[in-house]
Amino acid sequence: MFAILIFLGTSFGWSQGVDPALQPPKGAKVAIVVFEDLQCPMCRTTAPLLKQAGKTYKIPLIIHDFPLPMHNWSFEAAVTAHYFDAHSKELGTEYRDYIYEHQVEITPQNLRSFSDKFAADHKVSLPFVIDPQGKLKAEVIAERDMGNKIGIHQTPTIYIVSDKPGGKPFVEVTDRTQLFQMIDAMER
Repeated sequence: MFAILIFLGTSFGWSQGVDPALQPPKGAKVAIVVFEDLQCPMCRTTAPLLKQAGKTYKIPLIIHDFPLPMHNWSFEAAVTAHYFDAHSKELGTEYRDYIYEHQVEITPQNLRSFSDKFAADHKVSLPFVIDPQGKLKAEVIAERDMGNKIGIHQTPTIYIVSDKPGGKPFVEVTDRTQLFQMIDAMER
């Protein structure tokens, strides 16, 4: 079944009615926006496809952390990912990939040792207390709240977004096999 859920009718203008979370970054015509949970098995299997689509189409892949309450270590992993993002977005992306690679081995008790190993392998210092002021935690909560505001209930939730002033500014990808076709359609 090739289900595509399309939001917002053409009567809405680009500048009104479209949440900023569902807009491409400045200078990009089209982008992929994903809300993901580092403990979600479907997110793990989808991440390489999204990365490949971004590279193939040379469009931004915007990742928002959306840790689900039933996952017992995903929030802490998201905070740690934001720590590495603060060093560089590339390092944060590599950490997310590393966590997905080891997802089935990770528990709340050993997440820190996986994070320590990643930091050591990348020659980055990982302090004992990663987020003493709570700034990174606040960033993760803000991303989760943003997802809640636009109605996210599951992960991964993937959108193809456009800077088009009319028409449909974003579509939700509900069938991953249609990702590339949906990007083609949005670019037209």
